[in-house]
Amino acid sequence: MPNWAVGQRHAARFFWRCSALARPAAQAYLAPMQQVSGKTVIVLLSGGLDSMVCAGLAREAGARVVALTIDYNQRHRVELESAGRIADYVGAAEHIVLPLDLRRFGGSALTADIDVPKDGAGSVEGGIDIPVTYVPARNLIFLSLTLGLAEARRAEDIVIGVNALDYSGYPDCRPEFIQGFENLAALATRDGDQGVAFRIHAPLQHMTKADIAAEAARLGMDAGMSWSCYDPTPDGLHCGECDSCRLRSKGFADAGITDPTRYA
Repeated sequence: MPNWAVGQRHAARFFWRCSALARPAAQAYLAPMQQVSGKTVIVLLSGGLDSMVCAGLAREAGARVVALTIDYNQRHRVELESAGRIADYVGAAEHIVLPLDLRRFGGSALTADIDVPKDGAGSVEGGIDIPVTYVPARNLIFLSLTLGLAEARRAEDIVIGVNALDYSGYPDCRPEFIQGFENLAALATRDGDQGVAFRIHAPLQHMTKADIAAEAARLGMDAGMSWSCYDPTPDGLHCGECDSCRLRSKGFADAGITDPTRYA
């Protein structure tokens, strides 16, 4: 655990009791996953904790999992190895790693030579400042590719691990975006034109990181398989200081669950 987070462990039980009070509400958001039993589901699998839990939920629901990982030439490429481990663990029927070089676009600390911030998420009046780790239109691009795969596999259900509570303020993680894309899918595809109702499942949308860490434990998944860090060290450790590491570490601390992550 990074030094800044050590003090949080002393309050872990208190935070977990607060989080436990929210568990019934969190379970309500998981309920729609039961609808995918026996169906082919496309899981957008980044290799992070959130997408790992989504893949686990799809497997638990009895879906046939087809995993799509986008290799967008991100600086945290170790995440791709995590995606492979997770796909194997959930028994994905197919795991496609699709190359897409977003470094050609740049515009983000994850795809250009821009320093990854290490001072936590900034805040502005009325919300959270969108940090430089935002990749322009990333989830819009990724969901478009996932939708194309869904059509090719004759699947109606897509699962994505976006979260709008403990997150970095990215606009493409908001519920309005997910709903808007689901509406777009009906207009932009052959299957949609023929009456197929695509469903974009975001089961973690309204869950805290503590809830998500707890879901990983409940599913019996080793969170150490996943990768969150935006700026890995040369020897393959989580930096412990970037926004993603902070959110991850805090989630485990708040849940009172041992964090298996290896931090610098």
